[in-house]
Amino acid sequence: MLKTASFHSLTTVPNGTWQFADGLNVIVGENGLGKSHVLKALYSMLKVQSGKSVELTKTNLEKAYAEKLTGVMRPESLGRLVKRKQGRDRCEIRLSMKQSKQSSAIGFATNAKSQVDVLQVPEIELTQSPVYFPTRELVTLCPWFLNFYDNYHLEFEETWRDTVSLLGAPSVKGPRETRAGQLLKPLEEALGGKVEMDASSGRFYLRVTGEGRMEMPLVAEGLRKFAMLARLINTGVLLDKGYLFWDEPETNLNPKLIKTLAQSIIHLAAQGIQVFIATHSIFLLREFEILLSRRTGEESVPARYFGLSFEGESVTLHQSDDVNSIGPITSLEEGLAQSDRYMDL
Repeated sequence: MLKTASFHSLTTVPNGTWQFADGLNVIVGENGLGKSHVLKALYSMLKVQSGKSVELTKTNLEKAYAEKLTGVMRPESLGRLVKRKQGRDRCEIRLSMKQSKQSSAIGFATNAKSQVDVLQVPEIELTQSPVYFPTRELVTLCPWFLNFYDNYHLEFEETWRDTVSLLGAPSVKGPRETRAGQLLKPLEEALGGKVEMDASSGRFYLRVTGEGRMEMPLVAEGLRKFAMLARLINTGVLLDKGYLFWDEPETNLNPKLIKTLAQSIIHLAAQGIQVFIATHSIFLLREFEILLSRRTGEESVPARYFGLSFEGESVTLHQSDDVNSIGPITSLEEGLAQSDRYMDL
């Protein structure tokens, strides 16, 4: 589990230490304040540390961290991730894990290009690889995207390739299949059927009850995000302890489906998945609060909220176990202001 992350001079992200919950972590704030950058930086660091192809030595990690950050965040050079200001500066990212031997830290300056300075080498790799869901669904990119990405220079974030590669894994069997079925039930009810992969083509379909198979591109985009989540539960990737990063999961979903989404996310957190969400949706925030309040005792899921906001000319971080203590929430304030304008009509 990730306990804390400290950022110094990373893009627009405010300097300071973020303290995370073992269960659900939710970041809110206006566009351009660094929500997605936090998710991508954390994902990149953890992904490198979970890769069995990278031996955890300082020399290997200097290149691996740099390549992953560049592939995921897509700057023209690594140094472009350093906070913009006159003169040179230095970015540092430090991760403190619950198992201290997995902790790590890196730094790089404005002129950095292809490697970072490894300030703390993790002694052991992560047992579970992190998963990153962008705002777009990815099931319709299977299986052609992998070969396309690996053989051409494309301006797609590397998270797309990582997640598409996970979607093609085989489904679990035995006791784990039973556990997966419990988590899949609300998703399959929302989808109206089960997600299937054609073994010969690698394409995905939705088998609708009583209607047969439907090609995934014909399924509504919001529901295709559910299909992506369902598939990674079915393969076991999101069944055991691990990490899920999801950027604006509410995109293209109506309030009814957002309720199902919130329920599924809370269930994943209860299974031991550490979840990190960036959102603008006050509806999703409130649904999380409602669901978490119903879990008490051994069923409780720890949660942590992070609010990014402008104070003067700088971005400020407020963090708390209580969503009401993270400063102004723009989506709530604008919603109330709109209600006032509407009542004035």
